[in-house]
Amino acid sequence: MNIKGNKWILRISMIALICVSLIVIRNILEYKSPHGINQTRAFYEQPKNTIDVLAIGSSHVHCGVNTAELWNKYGIAAYDFSAAEQPFWITYHYLKEAYKYQSPKVVVLDVFSAARFKEDFHYKWLEESVYGLRFSKNKLDMINVSIEDEYRSDYFPSYLTYHNRYIDLNKEDLYNIFGNHKEKMIFKGFTPGFNVVDQSEAFGGWDELDDYHLTPKYEEYLKKIIDLTKQHGSKLMIIVVPYNLDKRDAVTYEEIEGIAKASGVTFIDFNNQLDEIGIDKSADFNDHTHLNYYGSVKFSDHLGKILKDEADLPDRRDSSGYESWDEFANRITNEANSK
Repeated sequence: MNIKGNKWILRISMIALICVSLIVIRNILEYKSPHGINQTRAFYEQPKNTIDVLAIGSSHVHCGVNTAELWNKYGIAAYDFSAAEQPFWITYHYLKEAYKYQSPKVVVLDVFSAARFKEDFHYKWLEESVYGLRFSKNKLDMINVSIEDEYRSDYFPSYLTYHNRYIDLNKEDLYNIFGNHKEKMIFKGFTPGFNVVDQSEAFGGWDELDDYHLTPKYEEYLKKIIDLTKQHGSKLMIIVVPYNLDKRDAVTYEEIEGIAKASGVTFIDFNNQLDEIGIDKSADFNDHTHLNYYGSVKFSDHLGKILKDEADLPDRRDSSGYESWDEFANRITNEANSK
């Protein structure tokens, strides 16, 4: 081979090395979090068109919708595609993203955020919804409706927010050096909590809220979510995962229920079924708004019965291509047994 050919091989090799190095550096430095970022990144590793039930919304989803229990008890292939305090306008774009890769038979929408967070731009925990999502026009559209112009550089491009993380690196970052793709595929979004916090007393906070109604922006995107699920032929189930309900939240939930009924969509506030579910307020909560693992098992058992009855979902246990659900369920069971 002549000298010119050798130079081209060297150039191509250097470019390839630089690209690989940048990917490795990104994998190490990018933020990881069980409050939404991990759920989003792992979603992209799920086998295409294997998710039958997609649960979306706030942290009430990945703390309460126990995808391991749904699998163990009913063979339901479910995934929690959620993030802390996620508002509907972000959830809508998450659902658009999900339909690029999956064809869920049922979409379960948690509506807690609409009751508690009334701002048109909600920044607390926003990074949990932004950092994990792949770059696309859909992500840009989400950013445009979620972040005011003067704050966008704080969240996008994501690389600018984590490129100085060197002093914060830990074992999880190093495990991710080559992408950790198999571990992400096994993960199904559910993140158990094992605290036991007595919630027998009624919750008395949130006095700062003056308006308990569904805001116009939340209503707009709720209707967009309803329309999107209909376009894709998914059954939509709107739910309130059990928590220590403030009676003022019920105002928003009643308005959401009215929209759901007018659209022919199922709405269930599971706070009205605590006895039927078997929730023990003294033992089944991780904090005042989240179920712990023990509560999630009871709730997800109850939810699974409804899903099977209303959607006639297939039992995927022992089906080819669903081995990762088995592995995830086994890991959650082992983690619970070790407590």
